[in-house]
Amino acid sequence: MLIEVVPYDPKWPQLFASEALLIQQALGPNCISIHHIGSTAVPGLAAKPVIDIMPVVSSIEEVNEAGMIAVGYEAKGEFGMPFRRYFQKGNPRTHHVHIFEQDNPEIERHLKFRNWMRTHEEDRNAYAKIKSDLAHQHPNDREAYCLAKEPFVSAMEAKIGSDALRLVGACTEREWKAMHRLQQEPPSNNAHPFILYDGVEIAAVAIIEFLNETEATMKSLVINESINKKDYKSYLLKTLDKWTRHHNRTLCSFDAL
Repeated sequence: MLIEVVPYDPKWPQLFASEALLIQQALGPNCISIHHIGSTAVPGLAAKPVIDIMPVVSSIEEVNEAGMIAVGYEAKGEFGMPFRRYFQKGNPRTHHVHIFEQDNPEIERHLKFRNWMRTHEEDRNAYAKIKSDLAHQHPNDREAYCLAKEPFVSAMEAKIGSDALRLVGACTEREWKAMHRLQQEPPSNNAHPFILYDGVEIAAVAIIEFLNETEATMKSLVINESINKKDYKSYLLKTLDKWTRHHNRTLCSFDAL
């Protein structure tokens, strides 16, 4: 699929508003609020013409997947982000929906970045140039395009400031380098590698391995001692235990701890 970055279109907020009504109806009372995020939510910013939408729900477990499918969306599960429900619509793609439960730190992260870009013209122009350049460098490789934006996005997040703890699936080159540096043994095919961020710093890595349909084990949990500012271990154990239960498994042992 061709990656195309186009000038800002003033119709994008209207497209968000009309789609938000459909999503609110699909999700029902579980939906607390719906936000327009991403580049199409920033007036004046060039973007791929895909509307990114972030509903916030009371319970991620009770997201009405059938309701979203009924209004034209394809369900993609977490899609690499723990505790997210991700949906996409259109061929070619027209909408992305990222659903998070209230108090998930990803909500504040998305809104802070959007609001910063809305009010800082120099950074907005720099981001537009980077995206346009990368679209020309990677016209048919969406993953490469997204990963290549990561250094700029991380630099902006450091500039904006955050001390939130965030758990993500290892994805970017920086995250895999941290995984290999802190964790010597490579993950198995059944493993799920995680990165814990403290703001923009990588605070720890962990690996969960699914043993069977009902059990999982913690194969590794390594703290980055150079920035050990909080009780990362307790946070990870609690959060990853919740994640495994979220996937209908019990975290039954801690082999590497």
